[in-house]
Amino acid sequence: MEIVGGRRFVEIPGNKLHELPPLLVKVAPEVPRLDLVMHMAQNLIEQEELLHSLESMALDPMELDRRRMDLAVNLVDRYMLFIAQWQWGDSIVEWIRQCETTFDTRLELRNVLKHDIWPHAGRSSFVQLLGDKHVETGGVALPKAVGMRLTFRQPPPLRCFSNQFLFYLDSTVGTSAYDKWSAMTGEPVSALPPERFHFDVINMSVS
Repeated sequence: MEIVGGRRFVEIPGNKLHELPPLLVKVAPEVPRLDLVMHMAQNLIEQEELLHSLESMALDPMELDRRRMDLAVNLVDRYMLFIAQWQWGDSIVEWIRQCETTFDTRLELRNVLKHDIWPHAGRSSFVQLLGDKHVETGGVALPKAVGMRLTFRQPPPLRCFSNQFLFYLDSTVGTSAYDKWSAMTGEPVSALPPERFHFDVINMSVS
């Protein structure tokens, strides 16, 4: 085990550059119908009484409609960001599964991963590897993205969320889930040396 700074790196025999499966990710957030998402946002505004304070200001109907639309657009934007994060997390979890298979089939990598971990808990070394390789995510935080995927097997429709989640709670839920997941790694926690691995990141979003 090699220690660089405050991090421990596993030692891999030889000096071969190992090719890992490509990371296939849908970069652009995808929803079945954007008009339905907008409709859900408008319903959420009414149900959560987000307009209550505005209505008490006795605004004229046109101004009230404009602010209602602004709120709906804001909610949709936040939901689309959630979808983008979840898609990255889903792609990473699937990529980790493929990498585990790759490690198991190669003699020099077979003993690098612990085999008493299920299901994929503690595989934060692969998320760290993505960070060490400076994978471009368009601003998506990879730990949070993985945490969102660990929390939601499928992304719920907008109508399932409260405005509190979209405005405040999503910033902590994904990160907390990732921290709990990564903490399941037994000591010592060892990172994968980035100079020993190569993989491609492929954008699968429809142009």
